[in-house]
Amino acid sequence: MSEYAKASDYDKVEKQFEYLDHTADVQIHSWGKTVEEAFEHACLGMFNYMTDVDGVLPRKTVEITAEGTDYLSLLYHFMDEFLFLSCTDDYFMARQIEILEFDKEKWKIRARGYGEDFERARHGGKGTEVKAITYSAMKVLPEADKTDIFVIIDI
Repeated sequence: MSEYAKASDYDKVEKQFEYLDHTADVQIHSWGKTVEEAFEHACLGMFNYMTDVDGVLPRKTVEITAEGTDYLSLLYHFMDEFLFLSCTDDYFMARQIEILEFDKEKWKIRARGYGEDFERARHGGKGTEVKAITYSAMKVLPEADKTDIFVIIDI
């Protein structure tokens, strides 16, 4: 990729999430045709709250693994692994999240994030720091042709 690439060189990111009113924090509602897709968009919703993901370039990839004991704990750990990278690994911001493996028997996920390190000059205008993922009112609602997720992030 040319170092002269800019965000306008890429299509807008498909955003299958919205922010719902919550008294002190932010509730993300994401959806997808599959559980995997809904997980990916919940995590993308977290990154979009920190900075507009349309302005993030796919210059770097990171991989995470997460484990849980059910959908809720797996979602928590999945999002927390990416949140950790946004606080450490040169403040990584994702433009896209891709689940590579989703084992519903062992409750494990392996995923890849595409993005870049945070640059205040380019990414600093919108964002709010996300402090933590919470279990409060967390829901994963899989159905035959759609999954909805509700997760509250602490800001």
